[in-house]
Amino acid sequence: MVLGFSIALIVFSLLIMLLVLMHKGKGGGLSDMFGGGMQSSVGGSSVAERNLDRITVVIGLLWFACIVVLGILMKTNS
Repeated sequence: MVLGFSIALIVFSLLIMLLVLMHKGKGGGLSDMFGGGMQSSVGGSSVAERNLDRITVVIGLLWFACIVVLGILMKTNS
């Protein structure tokens, strides 16, 4: 069980790194390559950027949950 959550933690960590790098910074980001560069004239963020934000938050919460579960499993196993 610990091994499974450890592998999940590694996968979620890599996904978070990739998603953060895809966010647009001051000069644009990798999200421009996937259609994130098309800004609406209203001044809001694009749909791709909002979806990227949502996915990043969900993966971050799953990453945090893996850390908590791993901590509980390690405490109960010792």
